[in-house]
Amino acid sequence: MKAYTYSSVALAVTISLLAGCGGGSGSSNTPPVVTTPTTPTTPVTTEPEWEAGVYEPQSQYLAKCETPRSGIDPFTNRAYPDTQGTAMDEKLWLRTWTNDTYLWYDEVDDNDPANFSVLGYFDQLKTNELTPSGTPKDNFHFSQDTAEYNELSQSGISSGYGFDWEFGSTTVPRVLTVRFTEPGSPAATAGVPRGATLSRINGVDFVNDNTQQGVNAINAALFPEDAGTVTSFEFVQVDGSTLSVDITSGDISVTPVQNAKVLDTENGKTGYFQFNTFIVTAQEGLIDAFDMFVEENVTELVIDLRYNGGGRLALASQLSYMIAGPNQTNNATFETLRFNDKNPNTNPVTGETIRPTPFYRNVIDYNAGQLTDTLLPSLSLTKVYVLATGATCSASEAVMNALRGIDVEVVQIGSTTCGKPYGFYPTDNCGETYFTIQFQGVNNKGFGDYADGFMPTTTPNFDFELPGCEVEDDFTASLGDPNEGMLSAALEYAATGSCPEVVTSNGVADVKALRSNQSALGGEKLIPIDKPEQRKENFILHNKINQPVIQERK
Repeated sequence: MKAYTYSSVALAVTISLLAGCGGGSGSSNTPPVVTTPTTPTTPVTTEPEWEAGVYEPQSQYLAKCETPRSGIDPFTNRAYPDTQGTAMDEKLWLRTWTNDTYLWYDEVDDNDPANFSVLGYFDQLKTNELTPSGTPKDNFHFSQDTAEYNELSQSGISSGYGFDWEFGSTTVPRVLTVRFTEPGSPAATAGVPRGATLSRINGVDFVNDNTQQGVNAINAALFPEDAGTVTSFEFVQVDGSTLSVDITSGDISVTPVQNAKVLDTENGKTGYFQFNTFIVTAQEGLIDAFDMFVEENVTELVIDLRYNGGGRLALASQLSYMIAGPNQTNNATFETLRFNDKNPNTNPVTGETIRPTPFYRNVIDYNAGQLTDTLLPSLSLTKVYVLATGATCSASEAVMNALRGIDVEVVQIGSTTCGKPYGFYPTDNCGETYFTIQFQGVNNKGFGDYADGFMPTTTPNFDFELPGCEVEDDFTASLGDPNEGMLSAALEYAATGSCPEVVTSNGVADVKALRSNQSALGGEKLIPIDKPEQRKENFILHNKINQPVIQERK
């Protein structure tokens, strides 16, 4: 699972602020001495040394920064804890923090930090082992500027145009498809539809330009540094027509819950909603959707998690309760966290005794990190349909796993999920928030082994295989349209108990082909463009809360 203060979670440490002083004395009887003016210098800071296999306490290096922040942190209303230190202090804190809290700490090479930058050193503080399928065990190791992370995780505000992209290929011939646009965003206002593929940007051939100059121009246009940047886009729409629009970048408000509706189907009233991210602003949208479902007496529910990369586990717990209701969740565990073998009973981040996370049945005051007395709406369903893809991750998978742990049948429509039964506590040090895998989550039955993802199949044989259908992501129809491929397959499965005979048609996107590695073609060296997960300013993080501490998981 992938995990989620909710500003950032940091260890409680008392920092002593040392005040430097200096001065001089003179005598009126001493003749003046002419000196050359000098520039004030920063006090000399002694750099600590690395010793292989020796790990000093985190507190020895925490908040000792090469470039300390000053003033008040707007997200905590407290002074920044930073004091003057060195890059080596920052690296040695990362090293000890990893050794103390990383789930696979004993699989991390103890390399000399002097050979790396701070972020470069962090990048290699992870396991190099593989999953049973041969993919990297840890694909979820990253960091982000703390101020940017706090802004997005707390308010749902990010910078850009409002596109959610499907990166088919980042090398020529490139494929970049619009999954959807955020409501009210510049992209939505410009009328760019789902399924449109980018052909030109600021006059550059997006598909075929393989020059470094062209790639730099593409990246600068796709990921503008500032709001107010005007960019010219040219798209090819699903019907083959061209759409040319100028779009101005801005601050984008993320709408986590979209397209909530009740469909009249052969199998009765079916609720549907698109859920994109488990951030705190999602709680209100989820409550509104389930209030509608309860009022309309829906008997089936389709949750569209195909692009939901995760977020706060507390929200995942709340959503699971709203699906299953009070009777099925009573005295049951939503999830239990398992940390490294140094910490079988104690959370190494908080120092608290490890306690299972329940199914939260109440509204949560996320600002205070407390449960309220207000009960959530619920449907008490025994079966739910989940639309999922490889972008379905972390807290989304936690919902699927938790429901299966209390015998709610989860029917999976789409493709294999990303496989993240792990989580982390985002931890700030010196203005960078670090995410390193610190725990694995298991459900009420003790299951959490889905590192290669949940897989839909007509004949499940393993706990990570779910009943359901493999269906391509259909970019020819709007999300929430009953004729859209994945939703249509879910509705047919609900009516017949089986998958449709044909799950693809002309125009349905072949996700596997879109994601193929174009560099395997050989010949000219292909220069890849950036992707959001490679850029701190565009990577959307998701959080979670675990009683009694607000955490995060993704």
